[in-house]
Amino acid sequence: MKQIKLTNKIINDKFTQYVFDTFDIQNTEETSVSIAMNFGLCKTFDWNIGVIYGGSGTGKTTLLKQFGEIETIKFDFEKALISNFDWLEPQEATSLLSAIGLSSVPTWLRPFHTLSNGEQYRAELAFKIGKAKESEVVLIDEYTSVVDRDVAKSMSFALQKHVRKYNKKIVLASCHFDIMEWLLPDWTYSPLKGRVERHECRRQSRPTIELSIFRCRYETWNIFKQHHYISEDLNKAAKCFCVTWNDKPVGFYAFLPMPSGTVQNAYRGSRSVVLPDFQGLGIGFAVAKYLHKLYTKDNKKLYVKSVNPALVQKRLNDKDYKFNGITKSSEEGGKLKGRKLRDSPAYSFLFIGDTSEIKDEELNILKFNADAWKNVAQNQISLF
Repeated sequence: MKQIKLTNKIINDKFTQYVFDTFDIQNTEETSVSIAMNFGLCKTFDWNIGVIYGGSGTGKTTLLKQFGEIETIKFDFEKALISNFDWLEPQEATSLLSAIGLSSVPTWLRPFHTLSNGEQYRAELAFKIGKAKESEVVLIDEYTSVVDRDVAKSMSFALQKHVRKYNKKIVLASCHFDIMEWLLPDWTYSPLKGRVERHECRRQSRPTIELSIFRCRYETWNIFKQHHYISEDLNKAAKCFCVTWNDKPVGFYAFLPMPSGTVQNAYRGSRSVVLPDFQGLGIGFAVAKYLHKLYTKDNKKLYVKSVNPALVQKRLNDKDYKFNGITKSSEEGGKLKGRKLRDSPAYSFLFIGDTSEIKDEELNILKFNADAWKNVAQNQISLF
């Protein structure tokens, strides 16, 4: 087995002399460490994702450099984030950012240095992966070390989907093992074991996510409003719902009645937001559909409109939604903060999906009059 030996000369002074004398250090001229390197197995099979894992000081970064140079990304702080992806067409840039789980439109328009740690990390991942040529291996050091652990899981799942879809190669060095079942690597390497471990039997989906949905007060919108791509305004008559994962707020949904002389007992989706750190897991669409089922089960007609191209396409392909026509978004909102809405096409859908799995007691959340941020009226669902 090949060993990488790192040697450094010691510059002696009173501090090093104190260490020599106190701890009986014999070699006062240099320090050295040997790291086992054995990546031969990686050349015997096709792979997309490899992970070098271990504690601090085990040589992960040194091993990572055996695959190439670790690129440092420098964003232009004067430009909007999306403008840094100028080697792509605008539509390609939005698709790339969305694929890595950074699908918040307001975030795209902010400079890199104003983003959260989780948003910056995803932006760097998108940049490196988007720039990589077909034969190039993308190298990521200290993967997820600076982000919340639930954010790390969300990020890992979005990353592996994109890497496999476009048949890229990426090697990540990390001291965390909790990301493995979300990242689903083709191989892992521990410097302590000194060998590549191949993982042939991968699940095709992420682990189950347990979410709680609460009726909440209007003021809860303040947590989410800056991440909504159309407007921070919300009708005071809206029924509001907050979604949490491990007691962290991750999503917000609001619904409004639709007064009509022809359609009785109808409601429409008004706002739907998933915080940027938790995008890419499918939370937004899955929770929205669950709430649409609740309203429909409660003998209401549930309509939803969207101008988001990806969401529109997803609903056009979903048999649970009936296409109901196209309107101009400016016909609905008038003015927002003194600005006229653009005449973007808004696609309307009616939810027609099966609601037999919804239990009657689950409908209590629709009837509850929320008077606190979080209340006893809540439902729990699992996404898989």
